[in-house]
This record gives sequence, C-alpha cells and structure tokens, in this order.
Amino acid sequence: MSQPPVNQPRLDVRGAVDLAALTRPATPPPGSPGGLPVAGTYVADVDEAGFGSLVESSTEHPVVVLLWASWSEVSIALARDLGILADDFAGSFLLARIDAEANPQVAAAFQVSVQSVPAVVAVIAGQPLPLFQGQHPLEQVRGVLDQVIAAAAANGVTGTVGASAPTSEEPPTEPEEPPLPPLHQAAFDAIERDDLAAAADAYAQALRENPRDGMARAGLAQVNLLVRTSGADLSAARAAAAADPRDIDAQLLVADLEVLGGNVDDAFTRLVDLVRVTAGDAREAARVRLIDLFEVVGSDDPRVGPARRALASALY
Repeated sequence: MSQPPVNQPRLDVRGAVDLAALTRPATPPPGSPGGLPVAGTYVADVDEAGFGSLVESSTEHPVVVLLWASWSEVSIALARDLGILADDFAGSFLLARIDAEANPQVAAAFQVSVQSVPAVVAVIAGQPLPLFQGQHPLEQVRGVLDQVIAAAAANGVTGTVGASAPTSEEPPTEPEEPPLPPLHQAAFDAIERDDLAAAADAYAQALRENPRDGMARAGLAQVNLLVRTSGADLSAARAAAAADPRDIDAQLLVADLEVLGGNVDDAFTRLVDLVRVTAGDAREAARVRLIDLFEVVGSDDPRVGPARRALASALY
C-alpha cells in the first residue's frame, strides 16, 4: 500500500512467501557515505547471509524490515525515524535495515522492487506483513507499529529484543526454587483443600495488583476451567454438541472437557471452527474461550502457536 493505515488494518500473517532459505552479500557500513545512521540497541543491519536467522527471531519478537537504497534520501530519513521509534518502543520490535540493491533476493522475497524503496514490511512468526512505502509522519508510523505489535501478540509472539543467552560453556547450576508470592501460595493452598472459589479469588487479586502477572493469569484460567467442568459428563456434553453444532455453550463445554482430558488439538480445532462459522457475541465467546485455553495449556506448548495462527486466519 502507498501509506500506513490510519484505522485498524487487516493484520493477516498468513504466508504468501517462503522467507526461509536466503543467503549472501552485505550492506554498506552504517555511517559511511550513502549509508544509514549508526545502528542502535534495537536496530540491526542485515544481509542475505543473516536473513534466515532474522526470520527465525520473528517467532520470538516482531521484526520490522526497512528495505532501502543508498541513492534514496527518503530511505535515509525513514531509517532515522524508524530508529527513533525503535528506541521509543524499547525492544518491542527489532528494526532490520536491508539494502535492497545489495540484497536483491531478500527484496524479491518481499515482492519489493529496488525502484519502490523505501518499503517497510513486518515479519511475524516467519510470515511477512507489508506495511507501507515511502516516508510518512512519525506519529502515523508509530500507529502502524502499535498495530504490528498487537498482531504479533495475537499470534503468540510477545518477546522483546535484547535478552542475551549465557556465554559460559559450563552448564548453569539449578537455581533454588524461590518461594511463591503470598497470593499465589494462598491460591495453591486453596486448590489443595479443593476450595476453587478461594483459589480464583487469590489469583484475581494477584492480577488486580499486577495485571502483567502471567503466572496468576494462567492459574486463574486453570481454576476457571476446573470450575466450568465440575460435575460435567463428557459423553453427555459431546451428544449435546453433536445434536446442535450451533449451541455455543455445548461446544465451549466440550472444548473445556477435551483440554481437561488431554485432547488439546481437538479442543483448539473445535473452537477455531466455531469462530469461522459464527458471528457477533457467539463468535466473541468462542474467541475468548480459545484465548483462555491457550493460557491453560501454556504459551510455550507447541500446539498453541499453530492454533493462534489458525485463530488469526479465522478472524481476518
């Protein structure tokens, strides 16, 4: 497109291009004549040899790719603006600057011609998402980047740039297990005595005190699952769901029971299909339940990533 979208875009990361297997040249050094500003903490200059690793990193954090050329003054100005925004976002995405002339295979993979630079493309979970071409006001570009980060989160890509791995060759020693925070311990104790309401209250209070408490969010999701399925019979639930495929409550209950019984893929598929064939409140209920079950299973579970991508495809 010719300019960044102002309203909510169709942020669909379904893959049009395989980005995986590109190799070779290098961009001019930053700061040299015709080159870009010196890269910062959240900015990397990438060539074809490093492109595969760049795409792999997009499964951990969003990548925003600037395709530029040394003859384009607009490219240099846009690189400066994007560098400012990369610092402002403090690692929420990596800005990757790629010389389209020196790396024609990368430009071709993004379906960008050298004559159309500068062009900006996001990569989320290995898939490209074209954003805009040319230079635009800083705040407008900031809005586009907000949308990129939201799309990444919807696809389970929530990491940040800059976490460094241990450099020691010796295996790290097992850290001593820290004590649980008081509210987490209270929830754990309540579960032990089968007081699910008290456990839910403790986790909910922990989230009120710290909305970013991922352990509390997962714990609350797991407790709520136990509450929803208490006393439910899987055979009866399956029969009710089969009798009326549009009975939202029946479908949600079966999905809950499937996760509880270890049939996670079946539950995820059921809810994604429900999102596809419903609308309005019913569709939202299916989406919310699926996100809740992602929390129950855990974002690091290998089944969650594909299900997130399937959900994004069903929504957009």
